[in-house]
Amino acid sequence: MAAEQDPEGLAAARPLLTDLYQATMALGYWRAGRARDAAEFELFFRRCPFGGAFALAAGLRDCVRFLRAFRLRDADVQFLASVLPPDTDPAFFEHLRSLDCSEVTVRALPEGSLAFPGVPLLQVSGPLLVVQLLETPLLCLVSYASLVATNAARLRLIAGPEKRLLEMGLRRAQGPDGGLTASTYSYLGGFDSSSNVLAGQLRGVPVAGTLAHSFVTSFSGSEVPPDPMLAPAAGEGPGVDLAAKAQVWLEHVCAHLGLGVQEPHPGERAAFVAYALAFPRAFQGLLDSYSVRRSGLPNFLAVALALGELGYRAVGVRLDSGDLLQQAQEIRKVFRAAAAQFQVPWLESVPIAVSNNIDEEALARLAQEGSEVNVIGIGTSVVTCPQQPSLGCVYKLVAVGGQPRMKLTEDPEKQTLPGSKAAFRLLGSDGSLLMDVLQLAEEPAPQAGQELRVWPPGAQEPCTVRPAQVEPLLWLCLQQGQLCEPLPSLAESRALVQLSLSQLSPEHRRLQSPAQYQVVLSERLQALVNSLHARASP
Repeated sequence: MAAEQDPEGLAAARPLLTDLYQATMALGYWRAGRARDAAEFELFFRRCPFGGAFALAAGLRDCVRFLRAFRLRDADVQFLASVLPPDTDPAFFEHLRSLDCSEVTVRALPEGSLAFPGVPLLQVSGPLLVVQLLETPLLCLVSYASLVATNAARLRLIAGPEKRLLEMGLRRAQGPDGGLTASTYSYLGGFDSSSNVLAGQLRGVPVAGTLAHSFVTSFSGSEVPPDPMLAPAAGEGPGVDLAAKAQVWLEHVCAHLGLGVQEPHPGERAAFVAYALAFPRAFQGLLDSYSVRRSGLPNFLAVALALGELGYRAVGVRLDSGDLLQQAQEIRKVFRAAAAQFQVPWLESVPIAVSNNIDEEALARLAQEGSEVNVIGIGTSVVTCPQQPSLGCVYKLVAVGGQPRMKLTEDPEKQTLPGSKAAFRLLGSDGSLLMDVLQLAEEPAPQAGQELRVWPPGAQEPCTVRPAQVEPLLWLCLQQGQLCEPLPSLAESRALVQLSLSQLSPEHRRLQSPAQYQVVLSERLQALVNSLHARASP
């Protein structure tokens, strides 16, 4: 296949990132002469996460990379031979060596689309043995990506459109792969940037960051910069000793704030000067290493005003402890008073960033009207999804040899819907979402303006709906292993998320006790379900 050498394909998942029973079933299919039977699986979830009424489809780009690079290498086959019965026919292992996804076709919800229970995120068809082997890696690639994207979208809805959200959870993530996935799909879900440099390099996620307390506390104040001189921003005129200039400003700032000039920590000020010398156009201050009011704030103002005299503007401050909302309000008051006192208007609007174990509840407080917080860094709560650690996606067989297959179980929730299917989204005249419809693939598509009889879940009789608009949901992504059209960029998928959420009604979009969005069945699909139930009854 054309993408066999794609290093990102191997990075997405290796063929043996799977459960052993996929290999044992593969052997069973092969021994039964069914390896090449045409089969179709669907990947979906049964309940929306976090008690909400929606999820986001994500992970498709990783699935495509994985499928196009899929190939069992000699070392993979040798390992499988070591864990399967020793008398396994060597011809089976030769068959494994020949496998790729050149006969696999995938239909999918576009990445960033709204997804609802029972609607396939992926439909995967091809030779039975191959598409069975794909189950675990595809679940692994889709489930967590969709969960994180949905979690990020919820956080964005709480924060509103104006606050900047920074994902900074790499150190809290479930391993390096989890960290990269979280950074990628939190951006897709609505975050503005990530602290994860690898996500920037590999996925194009905007990266951002400030400095840690270790940088500040590593300075004692006795350090002498090897080159303390800083040229004016305009590039004209002699350089200025920034540390000396900041010391002069410190006296003015302390007098303005009613502090003694000895109160601000000299090591903190030396750290700020060092950072400003390295980043004069991007100077930021971490204010809470010692005391925000008596040290961090006056030291930041001294260095920021020294930079301002040279034509530079500080780009922000950060708080990482205490009552973040109250401190941000107090800092903004100080900035406004200092801007007036020293006649530097830009100081009024210096962005204030906050972090420190921010969850949905804390975020709602920081996003309330009157908050002076501009940037919010979230780590653990976005990457670990503590409210619900798994989306619970499943991958179920729906057809073999063109014949429908259905899992019948005593647990109605775990029953599956048989047959190869199409999915459509019905919209009202105002563009709002009405419901999603699942139907058999051979049925004619619903038509805008025409009545449609459908079966809601658990209903005793059908209902009638007349959509103003009808949108097909599943996009032909891979056909016989070939990419049908270029995948949208991550930024384009991110924009689709916001468009999709805007179409969702407030009742479905709200995060607490939302109205449940309906996914209904066509009359023919419901009839097939009833028929298979009746056939299985004693």
